[in-house]
Amino acid sequence: MKKLLLSFVAISSCLAANAQCNELFISEYVEGTGNDKAIEIYNPTNGAIDLTGYSIARYSNGSTTSTAGGVLNLTGTIAAHGTFVIVNGQTTVQSGGTSPAVSPALQAYATTPNNGQLDGIYPAPTYMNGDDAITLEKSGVKVDIFGKIGEDPGSSWSTASPFNDAQGTWITKDYTLRRKATVNGGVTVNPLLFEALVEYDSLAQDTWTGLGTHTCSCPVGINEIDNSVSVIVYPNPSNNNFFNVSTSEIIKVIELYNVVGQQVIQKEGNKTDKQIKIETGNLAKGIYTVKVLFANNKTSIVKISIQ
Repeated sequence: MKKLLLSFVAISSCLAANAQCNELFISEYVEGTGNDKAIEIYNPTNGAIDLTGYSIARYSNGSTTSTAGGVLNLTGTIAAHGTFVIVNGQTTVQSGGTSPAVSPALQAYATTPNNGQLDGIYPAPTYMNGDDAITLEKSGVKVDIFGKIGEDPGSSWSTASPFNDAQGTWITKDYTLRRKATVNGGVTVNPLLFEALVEYDSLAQDTWTGLGTHTCSCPVGINEIDNSVSVIVYPNPSNNNFFNVSTSEIIKVIELYNVVGQQVIQKEGNKTDKQIKIETGNLAKGIYTVKVLFANNKTSIVKISIQ
């Protein structure tokens, strides 16, 4: 009973602190091998957001300040329903060989044609190692919190109450965590307990192929999207001038929207189609929203990166 009560408190605290589709939030956390670290931010709104005044901060080893963990002031713009990827910026081996360079393939997610920024020198937010709280802040106000500020869980937060490294499976060290599509905003109040799997899906260490795109249930400038039907788009990212849309329901029509909400493709299905190929050879590189309308009048959306 006590464990169930703690979980309920953690979930209730987390959900109560969420804003809804009106502010940036952390959408992916990559705690990989060595210094292969990254943080993705998502814009759930229908307008582009200037990053002036936004920052990422690290609260290291249970600290209540970001002095030891570092702060990165963000620059640039996040398009409507787009992402911004911050990657550790270290390019050479340092500290007598104990601090390795970051994989170029990971750093590429923060550079053109992707949208992002390389982090600064140590100490900096993307030197997290599993036991550091991370915040997204706007003019000093916390708009999202990953972890629990002021708590040192040991080596990692975990999957079992009280969610420190002495119980359950470690989940914030040597893992990638991706925000669930049902999460529509950030945690703005420091949680009583940090139960990561309430809002994040767990992926294997060094998984970062999903960076640069995020699926969220916030509406994309179009009404009545319920996402109750699962949709798979592949390959994603697409660099072969096409992608496939596959689902268990009969597809009525597929619409593709660019980052400013303009429809760039519309393709109708026949009375039996559950898989449709979309040609993209004439489209610019970038992140697009795929809206799928089904014969049963349901609607789902997913994101795809065209490279």
